Amino acid sequence: MSQDPSLSVSDPKVLLAALLRQALMAVVPQYAHLPLTLERPKAASHGDWASNIALQFARQIKRNPRELAQEIVREITPHPWVAKVEVAGPGFINFTLAPAAKNAVVPQVLARGVRYGAGESTGRRILVEFVSANPTGPLHVGHGRGAAYGAALSDVLAFAGHTVEREYYVNDAGRQMDILALSTWLRYLERFGIRVPFPSNAYQGRYVIDMAATIAERHGDRFARVRAEDVLAGTPGEPDPERTDPQAVEQRERHLDQLIANAKRLLGEDYAWIHEFALAEQLGDCRDDLAEFGVRFDRWFSEKSLYDTGMVERAVETLKQRGYLYEQDGAWWFRSTDFGDDKDRVVRRENGSYTYFASDIAYHWNKYERGYDLMIDIWGADHHGYIPRVRAAIQALGLDPEKFEVALVQFAVLYRNGEKVSMSTRAGEFVTLRQLRAEVGNDACRFFYVLRKCDQHLDFDLDLAKKQSNENPVYYVQYAHARICSVLREWGGAMEDLREADASLLTSEPALALCVRLQAFPEVVQAAAAERAPHHIAFYLKDLAADFHAWYNVERILVEEEPLRLARLALAAAVKTVLATGLGLLGVSAPESM
Repeated sequence: MSQDPSLSVSDPKVLLAALLRQALMAVVPQYAHLPLTLERPKAASHGDWASNIALQFARQIKRNPRELAQEIVREITPHPWVAKVEVAGPGFINFTLAPAAKNAVVPQVLARGVRYGAGESTGRRILVEFVSANPTGPLHVGHGRGAAYGAALSDVLAFAGHTVEREYYVNDAGRQMDILALSTWLRYLERFGIRVPFPSNAYQGRYVIDMAATIAERHGDRFARVRAEDVLAGTPGEPDPERTDPQAVEQRERHLDQLIANAKRLLGEDYAWIHEFALAEQLGDCRDDLAEFGVRFDRWFSEKSLYDTGMVERAVETLKQRGYLYEQDGAWWFRSTDFGDDKDRVVRRENGSYTYFASDIAYHWNKYERGYDLMIDIWGADHHGYIPRVRAAIQALGLDPEKFEVALVQFAVLYRNGEKVSMSTRAGEFVTLRQLRAEVGNDACRFFYVLRKCDQHLDFDLDLAKKQSNENPVYYVQYAHARICSVLREWGGAMEDLREADASLLTSEPALALCVRLQAFPEVVQAAAAERAPHHIAFYLKDLAADFHAWYNVERILVEEEPLRLARLALAAAVKTVLATGLGLLGVSAPESM
């Protein structure tokens, strides 16, 4: 049988799929159009690729699957890239590739360079919203995991062929900002001898005291012309700190709310200044921290803008018109139970103020109005229960819920010297992202944060992250890149020479194993994008580095014979290219020396 010209492809998997489909046309043409499965066998003895296609169709046509597989194999067109095709077990078809099908990847990588592994443009617009931490204090190590995951996921999606926008939702209109403003003002009053007992549920961190000091330096006692008794007027007082019963918790919150109300009344228009100052300070710190971490955003979206433009009011009114709101005890409730939520949710309180949920409904409606094909929200795992109500609101507004997706990021638990480090944002007892970066470096932070699936708990081992040894995965991968750079420097030739190298000379098992690993990179990228799992890239880089070190340790690269030397240098350069690309997708540098 003559070879079909369409089978002249550069990807072995695509070639095998074409060969199989051609054989199916001869044996079971009615099924030849259906999707084919090709997977890499776990055992090397089973070849390089395997298909269960005969097992899929045997029952429908009442054939013995092994006999059907043998008939399909007889119809497979011979190809120089396919060394062997055999039937195994109950009817699996196993393919063993010729060396030429493996080492052909080297010139492909060198030709495509940094675009090797990139997907074709899908035309799909995706919005990824991540971090979105309340700007009420420095980012801590928990926020860092969401930042690293969101940034890596965005870059992987873009590399896979999608058009991606990155967004940070700034909660600048809620109660938490009022608590920060109050906390700052109370610390400011202390500097002028006006001592109001500091609430246990206000923000306790050193950064609050620093902001208060800055205000005092710039404005003197301008905001301190009040009496302590006026600040405390009407408050129920704080219960004993040892009490944790629901009544005590509720009283503390009422105490805090009354202090906020008093601050607004006593300060008048000046309250807005303190509120905006605290917001600007913390948001600015957040922007700088993330920028230094290599995390960028295309847009910082203000919650306050949803109120200023009337979007919140419009969203609530629309839900009311659609019959999904009802009034009870002066508040307006959303019928989220109609869509599977465990209880209905308040969108407007009895005092006329809107809830955080109301602005969230408006925010997501705004996303839909911007015309994205998919909107991915990255939230902390503690927001799991929030998903059904947001999805319910989306459905109630008549929007397509399939365009909305949430990835939950579990907490990162920091360990130093084998001991867990406790964190509490309000109490100010937490390790900031900036402190973590200063201790272990950006690269270790970014790599370690994505070493686990995002919905799995992450134990961040500081001691391991700082080790300069093969035990440290980021060091191990970066060292492979630096080692290749060293070899290329020693060689001193031009990359153009490597693009013309004869890769067919790469025939040893370690070299071919490395080639197969390089061939897998585009698949890994697509899987990481489809599964929202950048940790696949991290695992792949560890395996690629291991395969390179194994090859490097058994075969000398700079041999005397020039054709072989160039071939091995070309393979090393291809590995270097893919290592740098993969590290870049994770926000990690690829050093040329270590």
